[in-house]
Amino acid sequence: MANHSAPTLNSTESAVSLRGILKQFGDFTAVKDLDMEIRNGEFFSMLGPSGSGKTTVLRMIAGFEEPTAGQIVLHGTDVTRSAPFDREVNTVFQDYALFPHLSIAENVGYGLKVRGVAKAERTKLVGEALEQVRLSQVATRKPSQLSGGQRQRIALARALILRPKVLLLDEPLGALDKQLREQMQVELKQIQREVGITFIFVTHDQEEALTLSDRVAVFNNGKIEQVASPREVYEFPETEFVARFLGVTNIISPELSQHYFGSSDLHSLRPERISLVDASAPAATAGTVEIAGAIAETVYAGAHTRYLIDGEDGQRYIAESQNAHLPTTSITIARGDNVRLQFPREFATAIPGTAPAAAAAA
Repeated sequence: MANHSAPTLNSTESAVSLRGILKQFGDFTAVKDLDMEIRNGEFFSMLGPSGSGKTTVLRMIAGFEEPTAGQIVLHGTDVTRSAPFDREVNTVFQDYALFPHLSIAENVGYGLKVRGVAKAERTKLVGEALEQVRLSQVATRKPSQLSGGQRQRIALARALILRPKVLLLDEPLGALDKQLREQMQVELKQIQREVGITFIFVTHDQEEALTLSDRVAVFNNGKIEQVASPREVYEFPETEFVARFLGVTNIISPELSQHYFGSSDLHSLRPERISLVDASAPAATAGTVEIAGAIAETVYAGAHTRYLIDGEDGQRYIAESQNAHLPTTSITIARGDNVRLQFPREFATAIPGTAPAAAAAA
């Protein structure tokens, strides 16, 4: 596979530095005092709900919006007030933005044509770009003749052919169905590794961010709650928002945390960390928390089954178990059954700084 567009990058440098970024739209503050460093060659995702500020940050990096205050630095150059075409970045949008009247090859080579690249060189580079996204066979077709996944890969090829130092992706997989979206996630990550440039990816899909990213920035109300690897933000959330937004979790109250863990910080306990045993099973071993409860609901989800349990401690818990049994095996836990939840104490993660003020002072 061709890899001619891969630049040589120093991974110890920052591709993008955002320093003290503030963005206001009239009286509304979309981004507040944001500082962020994105490394060369990494797949960096900005994750958060609608209105959290992530797309506004992407648009400021692209040059489509100007920050109200602060500085944007791309590879050591201050581009805060530079026009989009003066920045070595390119953007892939959710709606693909392909020209319907042009062939696929013409779409991919359009930016080169605007730049005055000779036809022979343009043809060569277009062929390499289409090979890179595994779509050499569709060069003569029109966008309307391609599937959604194919159109997205063509949009990616058109952006990469210009050899940007940073590629910005604004929810590029949002219009695809689940199966195609998951397939494209794998392909997108492979392409990013092959070309070796920095990808900055905006999404509201938690699973997508965890699957694709080297690091994730979790946004909420115009601020970053946490920046870390996918494993770190999932296993060790630094705020209650991150714990709740990244997948499903049980947030254990300060009172129960004090009882079970000796700390009044909130604790996050992921459903897959909980084992369910029959009420008559032997008692748990030392170091294992055990809570009696009753099954309030069961939800079959194919690969796993989710259980809602009303604990005798007054809290409702969510537990999950993989459906690794034979398909013909009968279900042994049903709604209304009495069970015991068990999990090692260390499986619950303290969320720092969440203890009530009175408890912290004590």
